[in-house]
Amino acid sequence: MKNIGIIIELDEGKIKEINFGMITLARAPDSDLFAFVLDADVTAVREDLESYGITKIVDVALASDQRNNPAVRAKAIANGIKEYGIGAVFGLSTATGKDLLPRIAAQLEAPLVMDCFTVDLENNLAWTSRYSGKTSASIKVTGDIVVFGVRPNAVEPVKGQVSSRILKFDGSRIVSRGFKFVKRAAGDTSVKISLAEADVIISGGRGMKNGDNFSILSKCAEKLNGAVGASRAAVDSGWVPYSMQVGLTGEKVSPRVYIGCGISGSIQHFAGMKTSGLIIAINTDKHASLMADCDYSVLADVLELIPEITRHLENG
Repeated sequence: MKNIGIIIELDEGKIKEINFGMITLARAPDSDLFAFVLDADVTAVREDLESYGITKIVDVALASDQRNNPAVRAKAIANGIKEYGIGAVFGLSTATGKDLLPRIAAQLEAPLVMDCFTVDLENNLAWTSRYSGKTSASIKVTGDIVVFGVRPNAVEPVKGQVSSRILKFDGSRIVSRGFKFVKRAAGDTSVKISLAEADVIISGGRGMKNGDNFSILSKCAEKLNGAVGASRAAVDSGWVPYSMQVGLTGEKVSPRVYIGCGISGSIQHFAGMKTSGLIIAINTDKHASLMADCDYSVLADVLELIPEITRHLENG
């Protein structure tokens, strides 16, 4: 029996939907799935975790003044992994995961592969993109414990109902002497869905012409329950913040639907969104690279077409 650990990300006490694809990827025959949940009401998330195959829920308790310290969180999970004999660890390649997973791997002296879109646990192989998304690399890792960071939305969630058992793990005595948490600054509260987690992303490039016109995309994204992204050109022009940038030097995304509006489609941008399920390009330039690298292309002015689409969505 192989023990597999999964680090669960929460948002205000609720499980983020992107966890379920990762759990689906981690499921393997003749294995126990341990979900590590930090400082949350595990009874509130138990039903969701059971529906995707989690057999053990590890309730990790930290001291109240250490809960936001990433060094403490990483050490607590690493100690739990050792305690329960975990052989493979999965986390998400989100902003949180990119901070936490390397710390955990360092604590365990374990190999780490980030931004995986699939994993073969039987052979300890992970696949991730390389060279601006031009190719993919299969990376074989060895060791008693291996750690994988999974790209959000890379795997379609599939349910697998089981019964689970809650395990209490006390991490309240863990402290960090070399890392002090000072405060947590609130981000942009107007952003309801992050790029990494969105099922639908509508992004703008030079064709938006200015920052004010990104409100057109925001209105449409709200109707689609999606997020708004941008190309590097739009960010470098100062129209939108860097946090909205999609691409090799921005956020790598894998939504079900990606709509590129007035985006030329450079190699760097395409590398960050090429794993999207469906790509739609809207541009007045039929020779734009993204118009050739998409599933559907629309030769039109986004400033005219997107408001029209929004009106249709509003009218049902």
